[in-house]
Amino acid sequence: MDELVLQGCTGFEWDSGNAEKNRDKNGVEPGECEEAFFNRPFIVADDERHSTGKMRYFALGRSDSGRRLFLVFTIRGEFVRVISVRDMNRKERAVYEKAASDRF
Repeated sequence: MDELVLQGCTGFEWDSGNAEKNRDKNGVEPGECEEAFFNRPFIVADDERHSTGKMRYFALGRSDSGRRLFLVFTIRGEFVRVISVRDMNRKERAVYEKAASDRF
């Protein structure tokens, strides 16, 4: 899976509960989360295990400050709706760093 899932998306839609949860629990503001969608590498895959009814995706990306983030999101019409965001764990960072080194 790749970033093609994001084609046609024009912005972000935030559920106030999810935005607050991500801020309080993981210290990630919505704006910082959104930055990850525009920085490379940005690795997207289907989250088939957690998709019930609506297709969910997970992604590995980084904010403008270089913070490595693990994101779970869905697409609603033209909008990306972030469900959860947190710092990458060690295994996720290794996958992300390998993707970054493979680009060069």
